[in-house]
Amino acid sequence: MAFELTERIERHLTGDLIAWLTTVTPAGRPAPRPVWFVWDGTVITVYSLNDGAKLRHLQANDQVAVHFNSSPDGGDVVVISGRAERVPDAPIPSEFPGFLGKYAAQITGMGQTPQWYDDAYGVALRITPQSAWTIPR
Repeated sequence: MAFELTERIERHLTGDLIAWLTTVTPAGRPAPRPVWFVWDGTVITVYSLNDGAKLRHLQANDQVAVHFNSSPDGGDVVVISGRAERVPDAPIPSEFPGFLGKYAAQITGMGQTPQWYDDAYGVALRITPQSAWTIPR
């Protein structure tokens, strides 16, 4: 099933602050992590810790899942499957279109600066959605 951008999926991609990125360890175990992300209408961009485990996972298996928190009663579920790749020529997070507009308040709320985030989370990952499912459908 090909990826279809529905209103529900787009609402999460444009409105949510946190998504869960699940990679697969080299041993084959799922490894979910909460991430900040930016949706550009085609791909999801996530910045990883420079030495993050997800980078090692992606070397072994580029298949990922991205999902969002559901409603309290278990509805409004969105799960996107796709492939992730490192983007070696990506700008630093603070210069990536839309990143600071979305996360500057969170960085400041942590008592940090955009420079701290740039230094610690310097590896850009591009996730290309391939399929998705939702509840309710």
